[in-house]
Amino acid sequence: QVQLVESGGGLVQAGGSLRLSCAASGSIFSINGMAWYRQAPGKQRELVADITRGGSTNYADPVKGRFTISRDNAKNTVYLQMNSLKPEDTAVYYCHTRIARVGSGVVFRDYWGQGTQVTVAS
Repeated sequence: QVQLVESGGGLVQAGGSLRLSCAASGSIFSINGMAWYRQAPGKQRELVADITRGGSTNYADPVKGRFTISRDNAKNTVYLQMNSLKPEDTAVYYCHTRIARVGSGVVFRDYWGQGTQVTVAS
């Protein structure tokens, strides 16, 4: 079994910072790309940032220059450093990754974290 456990959300004033973490655990053989998504009330879930196993990154336009995604492959963990937060960043943030479990024959499947609430007060 594989689990993704997120942490680091909370309430912050506009202009503040938060750091989200997402750790994968279980019978993991290999982890492919890792990403953060967010979903605001009444809106569709959207990609915030993603990072390849080799460290190449991609950001959504609204967060470029403010958010930084990183990963620690030894710890099976992805991070999202969020600076200069704005009220429009308020959402539930989800981590996502594709993992091949031990004994799966290197078949990658999608896994999602449980979500962590980020609220930015104006």
